[in-house]
Amino acid sequence: MPPVVSPGASATPHESSVRYGPALTLLASLFFMWGFITVINNTLLPHLRAVFDLNYTQTTLIESVWFIAYFVASIPSAKLIEKIGYQKSLVTGLLIMAAGALGMMLAASMPSYGVTLTMLFVIASGITLLQVAANPYVAVVGKPETASSRLNLVQAMNSAGTMLAPMFGAYLILGRSKSGTATAGTVLTQAERIADAQSVILPYALVATVLIVLAVIIARFPLPAMGSATQRLAKEERKKHSLWQHRNLVFGVPAIFIYLIAEIGVANLFVNFVSQPQIANLTHEQAGKYLSFLWGGMMIGRFAGSAIMQKIDASIVLAAFSIGAFVVMLVTVFSTGPVAMWSLILVGLFHSIMFPTIFTLGIKGLGPLTEEGSGLLIMAIAGGALVVVQGYLADSYGLQTSFLLTAACELYVLFYALWGSRPTHALPDAAIES
Repeated sequence: MPPVVSPGASATPHESSVRYGPALTLLASLFFMWGFITVINNTLLPHLRAVFDLNYTQTTLIESVWFIAYFVASIPSAKLIEKIGYQKSLVTGLLIMAAGALGMMLAASMPSYGVTLTMLFVIASGITLLQVAANPYVAVVGKPETASSRLNLVQAMNSAGTMLAPMFGAYLILGRSKSGTATAGTVLTQAERIADAQSVILPYALVATVLIVLAVIIARFPLPAMGSATQRLAKEERKKHSLWQHRNLVFGVPAIFIYLIAEIGVANLFVNFVSQPQIANLTHEQAGKYLSFLWGGMMIGRFAGSAIMQKIDASIVLAAFSIGAFVVMLVTVFSTGPVAMWSLILVGLFHSIMFPTIFTLGIKGLGPLTEEGSGLLIMAIAGGALVVVQGYLADSYGLQTSFLLTAACELYVLFYALWGSRPTHALPDAAIES
């Protein structure tokens, strides 16, 4: 992964406000889009389950393919950024995503489960490139004392995308399909399956259009350049140190990996869970609208968590949120009706701070090793691929029981917050450059 340099020390306040404000606004739109597109999957999965008559294992395999892309594409993305630069990489990532969205239209017209998996992998690969490029870029543009504020802002935009996507998916995918408006247990005819498959053509056409427009805007936008002089210096300095001496990173990588299993499992199986007669007895379209509350809770939690962490240590806040998540997951498993549904919605509030907080704790004290550590943490997002394990548990022991896996994941996050996140062999900050 290309070096991550710290916020620009040489930029004056005037330069920051003039050069960086519009750039950050534009970059925030990228965070919004990849959050939006990622969460469309949560309404797409129950739809595809009905169209292709999939069991839970096959359904969650769709999301597994999505997150395998993070593991496969992270290192190639880093090498591409090093070769062509950040701005061209952002444009390339958007165009890859647009190509995948257009491919989803092809998969829907056939329809084909295999082509659907392939195109979702393509979209996720484009998002991976955006993640690897945009996260460090946002960290380095602007004044150093506002770096945390900038990252929180764009993460909030990501949450806004995840909150709005279920409404989009519920209306344009589930609301326009037989499977989305039918009651649980309805069996579709072959003609209805084909018609339902084609209902995703319009949504993905709209997504592809927006992505192409964004790519054109970013290609023509005068984004501030990132220097390279200190990158060479950092490479020499990094040779003197080892990542494996840093406990917070060593335990942070599996913490991200395991947390993603929990987050993605809840989001992907939410619609099917609350649609069950003993829970809320909703249609998939109605359940998809409630999914917005789950992601809305994550957005609220990030704002609240950011304020709380100004006064309380981040590891303590992470521990408290992990305990809250564990409790509501137990309620979800062992209750029924609206209580089970709302407890599952509430876990979004407790999940909200987990990824950014684990990420921040994981790179703390890495100094010149920060970029390699960041790369490992981004690759750990591939943990979402193991949601297929929960799909298997749902098929074998029941959907509600499968959420015990989520509860177990929360316990590892608690362990990380209380012990694993404590830095060892902390190093000074890496060299900085504007």
